[in-house]
Amino acid sequence: MLIELKGVKKDYPLGRTVVHAIRGVDLEISEGDFTVIAGPSGSGKTTLLNLMGLLDHPTEGKLFFEGRDVSRISDRDATFIRRSRIGFIFQTFNLIPVLTAIENVELPLLLKRMKGKERRKRAEEALAAVGLGDKLYHKPDELSGGERQRVAIARAIAGMPDIILADEPTANLDSETGLSIIKLMKEMNREQGVTFVFSTHDARIIEVARRKIELLDGKVGSDVVQNSNS
Repeated sequence: MLIELKGVKKDYPLGRTVVHAIRGVDLEISEGDFTVIAGPSGSGKTTLLNLMGLLDHPTEGKLFFEGRDVSRISDRDATFIRRSRIGFIFQTFNLIPVLTAIENVELPLLLKRMKGKERRKRAEEALAAVGLGDKLYHKPDELSGGERQRVAIARAIAGMPDIILADEPTANLDSETGLSIIKLMKEMNREQGVTFVFSTHDARIIEVARRKIELLDGKVGSDVVQNSNS
């Protein structure tokens, strides 16, 4: 089992009140899954992804990564796992403004201590795969919102992680580009065994996902295998 949550809760203080973002979730993500977490805005989808990606700690319950209890893991150990095993596609891009597209994609590879030639080759291939082979040296403010999203996707796939956690990865893309990105992710899942977990409203991703988890008010409302052979 790649990721397992047992009775996980996540609360956030908001002034004098407490927001119960995740309310006792039990969930397993296996290697090779292509899973969608769906649900209305405010249902806890992004919070759940952040917990799975070790960007946050549960308030209660247990979180396991490959059988290891990481519920209270140190920031240093969490950073090591994220850097070596997990790729992220953030809804807000999180690109560094002063770096070019290729430098943004190379940065996580640099942190992995990958050698320069291999790092540049991986970054070029990833940007070409998302249709930005001609925008390698453009900075984020020289790119459209959709192009910045594609840089963020290239950054996630360049390191060939075991799992990619994607928060609305196609939200800023036109329909044609969105379809090509979904096709690319399906190929990575099928041919390389990369695990994908999406938070999305995009019906196109939901349609091709093997598994759909419906989140409502911080709880799992349904968990259905819908494309067992895809």
